[in-house]
Amino acid sequence: MSIWTELVDIDYRHAYVDAGGVRTRALQAGPEDGEHVVFLHGTTGHLEAFVRNIPAHAEAGYRCHAIDMLGHGHTGKPDRPGEIPAYAEHLTDYLDAVGAERAHLVGESLGGWVSSWVASERPDRVASLQLLCMGGTKINPQVMERLKTSTRAAVEQRDPSFTRERLRLLWAHWDEDLGDELADIRFDIYHRPEFKENLHNLLALQEVEARERNLLRPERMAMIKAPTLVVWGNKNPLGDVPEAEAIAAAIPGARLEVFNDCGHWPQHEKAGLYNPLSLAFLAESS
Repeated sequence: MSIWTELVDIDYRHAYVDAGGVRTRALQAGPEDGEHVVFLHGTTGHLEAFVRNIPAHAEAGYRCHAIDMLGHGHTGKPDRPGEIPAYAEHLTDYLDAVGAERAHLVGESLGGWVSSWVASERPDRVASLQLLCMGGTKINPQVMERLKTSTRAAVEQRDPSFTRERLRLLWAHWDEDLGDELADIRFDIYHRPEFKENLHNLLALQEVEARERNLLRPERMAMIKAPTLVVWGNKNPLGDVPEAEAIAAAIPGARLEVFNDCGHWPQHEKAGLYNPLSLAFLAESS
């Protein structure tokens, strides 16, 4: 099993898109006249986080986009702190570049934080929200330090085991099929000179002062008008189930689904549960 066998049954394009002057890496699939669905990864992640989800959504008729977010993966890396308004601007620039007036946003961790921000600021651009183990509603110094320490170790050490452990942090169980391949991809990204030089910007939100001014506060979440699905893992190491319950309670009409024996990547660890749930939610929200 590999990333390529996950994608082998669909017609897809690996593309670079000019999003507001930022060269943005994207995986695009599905009919060009389908409703747009944009998948957004977490902190220091990359678009491969969604290889188990793109085929099902493309085959259902959606125009799918998984992107490397601003400064992440193989997308351009402007030298400025990675704060939520900058990520939000980059996302809307991408939507403009691909001609998506509105899109369904699927955001994991940081991606959910950014998606929620855009939904509160630009409700006209967001058809629905799926928030997968979303961050950004709390300041937890212990979790923030764990992310900083594990990521810096993975970037600074040439030993691939540090990158594997950084990825392993996200899952309740190591993925025997794709884990090593995803770790290899992440190792290559982490050890490119431009990524190392930009790491301090990607970790900006793990500092208390920056996180404080970017928090998704209840009053902002209350502004979200898009239909919203919150998906959580009951073994999420970066946030417990009461955090998910608070998110769902703060967003008008939001629905919460908790996956058992699942960590921080529910779309990956429980793809067999997540994909039909997501497609049913998209059909309801269209």
